[in-house]
Amino acid sequence: MGTPVIRIAFVGAGSVVFTRQLLHDILSYPELSDVAIALHDIDLERLEVAAALAAHTADSLGAAPTITASIDRRAALAGADVVVNMIAVGGHRATVTDFEVPGAAGLRQTIGDTLGVGGIFRALRTFPVLEALAADMAELCPDAWLLNYTNPMAMNIQYLAAVAPRLKVAGLCHSVHWTVRGLCEIVGVPQEEVDVVSAGVNHQAWILRWQHRGRDLYPALDAAITADPELARRVRVDMYRHLGYFPTESSEHSAEYLPWYLQHDDEIARLRIPVGEYLRISSDNLADYVALRDTIAAGGAPADGWESGAVEYAPQVIHSLATDTRRTIQVTTANTGLITNLPQGAAVEVPATLDRLGVHPHHVGALPVQLAAVNRRFLNVVELVVAAAVEGDPHHIRHAAMTDPATAAQLTVDRIWKLCDEMVAAHREALPEPLRRTPLAPRAL
Repeated sequence: MGTPVIRIAFVGAGSVVFTRQLLHDILSYPELSDVAIALHDIDLERLEVAAALAAHTADSLGAAPTITASIDRRAALAGADVVVNMIAVGGHRATVTDFEVPGAAGLRQTIGDTLGVGGIFRALRTFPVLEALAADMAELCPDAWLLNYTNPMAMNIQYLAAVAPRLKVAGLCHSVHWTVRGLCEIVGVPQEEVDVVSAGVNHQAWILRWQHRGRDLYPALDAAITADPELARRVRVDMYRHLGYFPTESSEHSAEYLPWYLQHDDEIARLRIPVGEYLRISSDNLADYVALRDTIAAGGAPADGWESGAVEYAPQVIHSLATDTRRTIQVTTANTGLITNLPQGAAVEVPATLDRLGVHPHHVGALPVQLAAVNRRFLNVVELVVAAAVEGDPHHIRHAAMTDPATAAQLTVDRIWKLCDEMVAAHREALPEPLRRTPLAPRAL
């Protein structure tokens, strides 16, 4: 009897470029060339494009997967061994709202998908879909792993831990990989030869150890920054200089998780912070999709535009499940004493070992106290957003925005409440009914 074929469901497969990249990496493993792929999206046009790209990818690699596509999520999930989640609730239009409404209130954002007002409302419109997805998985594929790529990562993973504690879930993000790759290029060391330990919170973790053959590479980074002052004109380098450890997310992201940068015009100029950057990225992604769709509709073949290799984590997880190959990646998971000076139950990012049994997070211990202090401010926002959804309490939406570092640095508390009212109105149809309510006004004196 042969090895059972592994079944992978892609939820939000209409993120066609990313779906295609993941499928390319999955099907590049000989052991996974005959997997069953079930594509799902609520947008039929995007789903059809994703299916065409999947077939093209398989043909180009000489693989023979079974590929199905359905707008019925339950049909895609039935019998799955792995579920890859990539949904973007509201799509480009919701992203524009996440920037335009806060922007009119005087709030600067760069990416708006992880923290801040943009991240808060992205989470609140995503949670209902996640809860329904978890319920379907409990019924149709209870032993499957949910591999989540959807942002805001920490909020989504912490919410799932609250509403579906039996679900096997791991949050995946490539930020640590690309951070280490960039750092190694700066100091001239091959990435594959370095030893790295990173931990913290997704999009705000820290490179705790970075060594080449036992040699600490941070002094070499210091020398490179001294030799090239332009390197210091980035938020993450400024964070490193003041906190002592390099952060794992881009400067564009990092700027809006902190109270130190976006309210200062001179800091925006000094550190070259691209305010509103994700509006351009989202527009470019939409244009790329339209170009792909039109190429396929005209009978053309999409160009292959990436390198093969183990960069994305989901293909590595799936390969390890199928072959018992042991490897280490970064995951976001509930804190069960993994980082001892961050809150229990909070969504933290730590190293994890993969094998045929799944994802096994590592115990890291205590972060340096200054890093934990910064992470706790991040996690305060996460906790309040999750509480708003779980308790159905619209006050906690406002409390989350009030405690958000960058929002609190830029707006008065009354303006924050008014902005939240405006955002609720703008996203009303995507929010659970309890969170649509206008909360009681602040207590009168």
